[in-house]
Amino acid sequence: MHAPGPDWLGAARAAADELETILAAAPTTVQRARETGTRGEGGDLTLEIDAAAEAAVFRQLERLHREGARFTALSEERGTVDFGGGEGAPLLVIDPIDGSKNAKRGLTHFALSIAVADGPTMADVVFAYVRDFGPREEWVARRGEGALLNGTPIDPDVPERRVRGKLEILGFESADPRWVRLSADALAEVASRVRAMGTIAVSLCQVAAARLDGMVTLRGCRAVDAAAAQLIVREAGGLVAFTAFADPLAAPLDLVPHSAVVAARTPESLRELARVPSL
Repeated sequence: MHAPGPDWLGAARAAADELETILAAAPTTVQRARETGTRGEGGDLTLEIDAAAEAAVFRQLERLHREGARFTALSEERGTVDFGGGEGAPLLVIDPIDGSKNAKRGLTHFALSIAVADGPTMADVVFAYVRDFGPREEWVARRGEGALLNGTPIDPDVPERRVRGKLEILGFESADPRWVRLSADALAEVASRVRAMGTIAVSLCQVAAARLDGMVTLRGCRAVDAAAAQLIVREAGGLVAFTAFADPLAAPLDLVPHSAVVAARTPESLRELARVPSL
C-alpha cells in the first residue's frame, strides 16, 4: 500500500486563507501599490503584496518539506527553489497573485495559482488550484478526475454559445491597446462580444465553467499564469493550446513567455482562436 502523497490542496488552501488576511489588512490602492524596489524572476516590479503573498505560499511549502515532501518550486518572484527535489520529483508552478494590477487597484479578479506537475511541460500538470479572491471562488482539478468549483463538479458537457456564427463571449488577455489594435480584426471575425478580466488564470477558469465561450492571449504568457488553469479547463471538458508549439501542451514549465494560449470548448473553436494574431 502506497503512503499518501503531500497534501497539495490543504497547503494551497492554507496559503490562500493567509493571503485573504494579508489583503484585508491592506484594503486601499495606496497600501497595495507599494513596491519592494526589486523585480521578480518573472521580470515584473514586485509589489509588497506580491512578496507577502509569495511568503504565505512558501510558508506552506516549507511545512510540507519538514513533513517529508520533496519537490522543486518555480515562483514568479523567487524563481526556482529546491526543496530536496531532483529527477522525478514534483514541480510546483506558482503565481502568488495573478492579476497584481487588479489587486493593487481593488478590481474584482485576482488569484492565487498553484500547479503541481510530474514532468516539464503543460501536459504534465497533475494538480491545479486557483483561488479567485474577488468572488471568493475556488477552482480545483486533478488529472483524470474532473474539475471542481467551490467543491461542486463542473459539468464537462456544457456547450459553447454562438451568435450569428461567432462565439457569444470571448475573453482576451495581455490587453495593451497596441496589441488589441493589431488583433482587432481577427477578434471581430470570431467573437460577438469580448471581455478582458486582467488575469489569465481566471479567464481560463471562466472557459472551464462555460461562462466564457473561449479565451485568447494576445502575446506569450508565462507558465506561472496558465499552468494550473489550463488543467482546470481540460478537466472541465474544454480544450487548450499553446499556439507556438506543434504539440498544443508542449509549452515548458519555466518563466519564459514562450507562447500565446487559447482555450475553447470545441476543436473547431480552438482552431479559430489559434489563428488570432499574437506577439
